Amino acid sequence: MSPRLRLRPLDRKLLRDLVEMKGQALAIALVIAAGVAMFAMYLSNFDSLRRTEYAYYDRQRFADVFASLKRAPQSLEQRIAAIPGVAALDTRVVADVTLDVAGLAAPARGRLISIPAVGRPRLDDVYLREGRWIEPGRPEEVLASEAFVNAQHLSLGDTVAAILNGHRVVLRLVGVALSPEYVYTMPPGEMTPDDSRYGIFWMERRALAAAFDMQDGFNDVALRVSRSASPEDVIARLDRLLAPYGGQGALPRALQPSNWALDSELAQLENFGLLIPVIFLTVAAFLLNMALARALAVQRPQIAALKALGYTNREVAWHYTKWALVIASLGAALGTAAGAWLGAGMIHLYNQYFRFPLLDYHLSGGVTGGAVALSLAAAALGALFAVRNAVRVPPAEAMRPEPPAGYRSSLVERAGLRRRLTHVTRMVLRNLERQPWRAAASVLGIAAATAILAVGFFFVDATKELMRVQFSVVQRQDVTVTFVEPASASALDELRELPSVLTVEPMRSVPARIRFQNRFRSVAVTGLVPRPDLNRIVERGGHVIDLPPDGLLLSRMLARVLGVAPGDTVTLEILEGTRPVRQVQVVRLADDYIGVSAYMALGALHRLMHEGDSLSGAYLQVDAADRDRLYRRLKLTPRVAGVSITEAALASFRRTMAENMGLMTTMNLLFAGIIAFGVVYNAARISLSERNRELASLRVLGFTITEVSLILLGELAVLTIAGIPPGLALGYGLGRLIVASVESELYRFPLVVTPQAMAWTALAVLAAAAVSGLVVRRRLDKLDLVAVLKQRE
Repeated sequence: MSPRLRLRPLDRKLLRDLVEMKGQALAIALVIAAGVAMFAMYLSNFDSLRRTEYAYYDRQRFADVFASLKRAPQSLEQRIAAIPGVAALDTRVVADVTLDVAGLAAPARGRLISIPAVGRPRLDDVYLREGRWIEPGRPEEVLASEAFVNAQHLSLGDTVAAILNGHRVVLRLVGVALSPEYVYTMPPGEMTPDDSRYGIFWMERRALAAAFDMQDGFNDVALRVSRSASPEDVIARLDRLLAPYGGQGALPRALQPSNWALDSELAQLENFGLLIPVIFLTVAAFLLNMALARALAVQRPQIAALKALGYTNREVAWHYTKWALVIASLGAALGTAAGAWLGAGMIHLYNQYFRFPLLDYHLSGGVTGGAVALSLAAAALGALFAVRNAVRVPPAEAMRPEPPAGYRSSLVERAGLRRRLTHVTRMVLRNLERQPWRAAASVLGIAAATAILAVGFFFVDATKELMRVQFSVVQRQDVTVTFVEPASASALDELRELPSVLTVEPMRSVPARIRFQNRFRSVAVTGLVPRPDLNRIVERGGHVIDLPPDGLLLSRMLARVLGVAPGDTVTLEILEGTRPVRQVQVVRLADDYIGVSAYMALGALHRLMHEGDSLSGAYLQVDAADRDRLYRRLKLTPRVAGVSITEAALASFRRTMAENMGLMTTMNLLFAGIIAFGVVYNAARISLSERNRELASLRVLGFTITEVSLILLGELAVLTIAGIPPGLALGYGLGRLIVASVESELYRFPLVVTPQAMAWTALAVLAAAAVSGLVVRRRLDKLDLVAVLKQRE
């Protein structure tokens, strides 16, 4: 028996219907595939990163609690180990230094971390990617972070000069390493990596301790907490132990800078992977409903015949539901394959700035199953109402063709413009007016496609605006200099005397823990002049904020984390000097773009600290023609702990977040274009299937193929143009929703709506309509006039 004969009659009918409507089915399948591909691409990358993160952290014994301090004797280690809940600990010497790298005019920054010459660190173990471990008795040997080595094109045996406690020391690279502490390496005080100017180095403990007078001492500790213990209790006890030794407040793993940045990126990736596909598949469900409803209207006699032959309502409903599910299955298969391909390419981008020993792409069964289930659910939902309404019609009524629509003059004609309209134009307007709900459905579908396209173009401008504001309006300084220890006001005069320096603006940065009720966050409170000019506080929209004379100004995201509002009083635990604890009022919030920040007027911060005009650093505006001389001087200045260059930070930002968002935005635009084509093409094909007899009659009556095409494509043009304005408005609302959903402590996007973005959106939709019209126009050329006219009335 042949496979054809083994198929049930309804299944054979289903296959014939799908072949007959293959163009529409494929267009809808592509829309579903776009949503599934987005789902698979984003969530498979999320899953791959999360799996890699957990495995790497476990293998390298990543700590649960981290704390820095001024200096403590090695004997304190026993007291720390005795804290209930501490399962393991490791003490280290850590120092931030200035680097002098051959071929790099500007000073770079480095962090030196002590490791044993024999054996491995108990926690936060280093993964040796290349080379060998350091050897005892060779203090110049170091391991260097892979990102810095690659950015500077270093090789094993190369040297890098560093300023260690005022002395220039030449370090020799013997190994290339990775660490779970620096999967995402951000220089202190910055929110994006700068691999070419910031490197991590691991050095023999005795050599590093000797350079910074830390023999028999440490200034950094990492803890592993037992599963039954509370990290918060361990942190509280650890802070009390370290307070006499200049402890700067312990951090849980969740707030460790690298892990915090990684988790923020993963949260955004997960949000994109859930929100965007749902939007795409909602449009697909709408398309399926529209296409199936009109197909069922055409098949009214067939439905009646099936019911007359004994098929139940449930069997008929399941038959037409399968029509939607088959299309969804095709879309799910195409989308999963495309998502896997795109996801494998996307993982290479993450490999560039998330440093794991091995980050492999993995499309899990859970992600695949979720994509298929989501697409089938969207298809079933789209088919539900159309099928339910169709099968409820009694057979006797369904046997009769639908009564012809009433024809009358359109509103435009009745308004006195009839004589100015051609016959074709009047036909277009009358047909749209006599079927307003169908026209409205088509307009809604086109508006949805327009909205998705608009969001893609809005995010292109949002990324540009974020860079413009942060690096042209906020950070107007050319160079930021930070000191090893707080300096007196006389340091400003020394900076002014450096070559090429045009303007100097002081700043004071104090590590603190801000508490409000049961919430807290460790941040640096930054003291600025009341009206800063070089490093300013700017809200969304570019509004510059002056600092209040007293009290705290917090970024809105930090206020949200703490649950505070202007007027609330917070507890400010200073983690420096005499470690005062003060009650300070939150005076104002700043709706900024990057990070979580706390600011005070410089004078108010000095009063709070009971200190003179101490400075932690300064912002410099320099003469670009002579800045190399400045860099040479800064490299040799012992009190300088770090030099940050705004131009380099901008370049780094472009390489990381902007590149990542660029890829996501490109994918969104590509798939949104597919949706726009699918929506418009379906509207045109459905209209053709409904009006083929009418159009064929016009051809027999002497209308040319051009005139007939204008009737059909004119309707398509009117519907498309009508759908664009509400689509842009819907896109604005959708953009606000997405911007709110992807906000993180790391960065927030502005919603930027420019005339150019709206124009490009409109042009893209019109282009999709034009392509769809050309495809449908070819079917008009092949219209069988005799076969169409044989159909019964």
